[in-house]
Amino acid sequence: MRNRRYVNRKGPLIVYGTEGSKIIEALRNLPVDVANVERLNLLDLAPGGHLGRFVIWTECAFKKLDEVYGGFDTPSAKKGFVLPRPKMANADLSRLINSDEVQSVVKPINKEVKRREARRNPLKNVASVLKLNPYFGTARKIAALAEAARIKARTEKLHSKRTKLSPEEASKIKAAGKAWYKTMISDSDYTEKKAVYG
Repeated sequence: MRNRRYVNRKGPLIVYGTEGSKIIEALRNLPVDVANVERLNLLDLAPGGHLGRFVIWTECAFKKLDEVYGGFDTPSAKKGFVLPRPKMANADLSRLINSDEVQSVVKPINKEVKRREARRNPLKNVASVLKLNPYFGTARKIAALAEAARIKARTEKLHSKRTKLSPEEASKIKAAGKAWYKTMISDSDYTEKKAVYG
């Protein structure tokens, strides 16, 4: 950052009351910060957000604190300022909870643990699908029967096509194949080339 080459450490903070001008003149040549009790700043009390700065209070400033900030019974001189109160008068929670007054009213410990049923995925679990759709079982059976009938019809059809031929039919088919082969060769010029080159 510009103009931030050297960083000085914060010294002590001196808080004054009515004797302001004398203290400011006396401490102007020392590396200390000075603040008025009526204008205290959080950045002066905890610079950089670090609590625990060494603060020196004058007697007048210390007496004036109650007047400026007030107490739990007396209002403060600052307009709209209320002194923060602690939320609990006794912060010892374990002592409060284990006291006889609280334990007599509290319900006893329920040792019986009831676990929630695990949700089943209807896309994977048949029982959960049947809860949602009771017709699913019947539809599944119908589909299985239809698939079995289709497979049976297909096997019968293939079996009928793959039946063994009689020897006469087989010889007829073989003869027809040979005749077709002869006609194919006679139509081409393969035999002439074989005769020339052979």
